Amino acid sequence: MVLKRSKNHWTFPYLKFSFVFRGYFLLSWTILSFNLIQSQKVPDQFKNKVNELISKAPKTYEEIDGFLRSSRKDTSLMRYTIKESIEHDYIDGRIYALNQLGRVYRDISNYPKALELFQEALKLSIETDNLEFRIYSLNMISVVYRRTEAIKSALDYSQEALELAETVEPENRSKGLKRSINVSLNSIGNIYQLLEQYDLAIDKFKESMKLEEELDNPLGLAINYQNVGECYEAQAKLEPALESFQKSLSYNREINSEKGKIICNYSIAHVYVHLKRMDEALTLLTSSLERAKVLGDQEIIASILNNLGWANLNVGDYTKAESYLQEGLNIAKSYNFPSEIAEANKFLSELWMKKNDFKKAMDFYKESKKYEEQVTNNLNVRYVNDMILRYEAEKQIDQLKTLEEEVKNQAITLRKNKTILLVTFIALALVGGILYILYRQYQLSSEKKLLTLEQTMLRSQMNPHFLFNSLNSIKLYIINNEKKNAVHYLNKFSKLVRKILEASSQREIPLSEELETVELYMNIENIRFSNEIVFKINIEDGIDVHNVKIPSLILQPFLENALWHGLSSKEGEKNITLDVLKGPEGFIKIAITDDGVGRDAAEKIKERKVLKRKSVGIDITKERLANFSKDYQNSFHVEIIDIYDEHNQPSGTKIMLHIPTI
Repeated sequence: MVLKRSKNHWTFPYLKFSFVFRGYFLLSWTILSFNLIQSQKVPDQFKNKVNELISKAPKTYEEIDGFLRSSRKDTSLMRYTIKESIEHDYIDGRIYALNQLGRVYRDISNYPKALELFQEALKLSIETDNLEFRIYSLNMISVVYRRTEAIKSALDYSQEALELAETVEPENRSKGLKRSINVSLNSIGNIYQLLEQYDLAIDKFKESMKLEEELDNPLGLAINYQNVGECYEAQAKLEPALESFQKSLSYNREINSEKGKIICNYSIAHVYVHLKRMDEALTLLTSSLERAKVLGDQEIIASILNNLGWANLNVGDYTKAESYLQEGLNIAKSYNFPSEIAEANKFLSELWMKKNDFKKAMDFYKESKKYEEQVTNNLNVRYVNDMILRYEAEKQIDQLKTLEEEVKNQAITLRKNKTILLVTFIALALVGGILYILYRQYQLSSEKKLLTLEQTMLRSQMNPHFLFNSLNSIKLYIINNEKKNAVHYLNKFSKLVRKILEASSQREIPLSEELETVELYMNIENIRFSNEIVFKINIEDGIDVHNVKIPSLILQPFLENALWHGLSSKEGEKNITLDVLKGPEGFIKIAITDDGVGRDAAEKIKERKVLKRKSVGIDITKERLANFSKDYQNSFHVEIIDIYDEHNQPSGTKIMLHIPTI
């Protein structure tokens, strides 16, 4: 079991880049208004500090930060620094201030403005050949792309920053450069975490953590321990996760980071809920909510509200649970946080299930799945497509470089190389053509085999004996003037025929439709057994038969076999039960149990019959299941289990189908 949690702790990847929301406008306008008021009121002390900075003109981040660190979150002072740096042609000071302005806009979720500032800083750092600031700006751009789901771009910028930093020998690296390496490692770890590559992510975080210990940087250690805890929690390793969150909390207390402390307490509470330590979880979440409201970070507030709802749901306080979840959902919708919208809807679905309002539960469940798929698709599709394009582009660049080197270094043997290249190309084309033809032949053969199986199965389902006998039974009701029964079973028969014909045109159908079909089949067949057969369908809790896909018309042959070989020769009560059960991860189990005479007795009876009924349907079904399994990681499995009573006498047969779902 893998525990899922919202990815909204140290980074917020699901904020939409182009979405303009009310809170952002309010916060941005407040900051900008404040800047306009303050722009003419730059303190003389700060002016003197900037003058001293420009006169000394240091080039490293650490030296400039020593002058401006206490003022770097004040946008008006950073704009003043930029203005003075431009007037005195001090590019490094200008780069530093641009990056700090970008960080402010990034932290209020104005990602377009932040990206513009970071890219301007990157351009200047390249022009002035300042490697340290170039790496710093690359890392900042990576963070923006990661928070706006542009995963491939985020990974590109982080890797470029790391590769540039590693070109400097370890003994020559400045403190700022070392910190940039740690930021790159942490960013790459965050990207792996988003892609659910948790072991790779943990390796990167631990690598960064080791370097942060060398730098004695408690903030970096706090961030990395938090990230490691999230990965462990996602892997259901709750005790290591709790230990990591507590270490992160101790470092956040050391540096007195209010935001860090809130996130750590929320994360610890999240683990407590999984561990059923509800009182501790509720206490932490309640206090975290009040502090988060003071902090004003809406995504953290939405996440805490959702988890307060989840915790109250677990303790059975449905009124509080609904109130918290609805408030969390409203905030998430207002600010467009897809992951939090999905989580709130998921818990509201569980709430209404517990309150037996299944319509509301299904509505919230559908909303949850919609947003989960949106988040997953945005991440995976963008990343995979970008990586494919990147690979192809690099491949073409490498080929061009190789050809250029050959032209320069092998000019004398150019014709010979061209001839060899042409022959090789033709040979590869021929081989490729032959392989393609063989592949197409194999594909056509498989399609033909599958089509033949489907046709054979349809003939098996619609065999003349079944149709004739069913109609004959209905005719008997008509002759006996049992009009109500005749109409009832004629409707069922027509519905069964329609379902068989519809299902035969589909390769796979929902399990719910297959269960309806076999129930109709058993109703029709039961006429011929004078309604002696008791047929039941049992579905284990937690299985949504509407979402489970199986090959069409797959269960009827097993039921037919149970009827005609197991029950037709039995006197007295006859029972068939169809159970849909949870299997191991990636499987469902379908058990068909009859209380017939057993396989040995059925075989002996069959031998005595003049007209033997051959069960070709089961062989066809196994072949179809084998073809169906090729689309999944797992393969199907069929078990036939003989049932014996307390006297060791045969008392029935159980068919157990293990059908893959992933």
